[in-house]
Amino acid sequence: MGIDAIRRDYLQGGLHRKDLSDNPFDQFSLWLEQAVAAGLKDPTAMTVATVDSQGQPSQRIVLLKDVSQAGFVFYTNFGSRKAQDLAQNNRISLHFPWHELERQVKICGVAHKVPAAQAAKYFLSRPTESQLAAWASHQSRPVSTRELLMQQFTNMKAKFADGKIPLPDFWGGFCVVPQQIEFWQGGANRLHDRFQYTRQADDSWAIERLAP
Repeated sequence: MGIDAIRRDYLQGGLHRKDLSDNPFDQFSLWLEQAVAAGLKDPTAMTVATVDSQGQPSQRIVLLKDVSQAGFVFYTNFGSRKAQDLAQNNRISLHFPWHELERQVKICGVAHKVPAAQAAKYFLSRPTESQLAAWASHQSRPVSTRELLMQQFTNMKAKFADGKIPLPDFWGGFCVVPQQIEFWQGGANRLHDRFQYTRQADDSWAIERLAP
């Protein structure tokens, strides 16, 4: 069977305007809670899309670490490709693929660095090995062998053996402030339900149904 024949129908239920919250953050939090309750693997995993100075898009999967009315927060090395892209163009898109629930959420907005105190609080909550890995890895840069990477990890483990591991000055978080959020629910016969929230000048949200 060719890959063009791989398909399935979406029958878990529709999405109706009357059932949506007027606030997209509340709607997202509800869907995230349901994804967690359903036992989905990595329910906070999201694709992060950025664009470099040449207009080349790039995507990678990271974990959502906080969501509030302020926006969606993730953490990274500031030397990483995504952080370098955002330093030149802070427009960003996030995507949550909750396949088992036949749902997707797409977010478009702008990213701003979170305060250092917020980043430090989260960094210190991470397992020790994750803290050491942040120091050891020069994210997105070439590394000749895995053995070299592990040696850098061992060196950091020895360096910080006698005390707390400080927040690296090259590591922190971004808060994505959304301008649009789309909620997608699979439907039979490819007639999916899509609702898009668009931020207005007064920070209220307009909601419209999109054709599948």
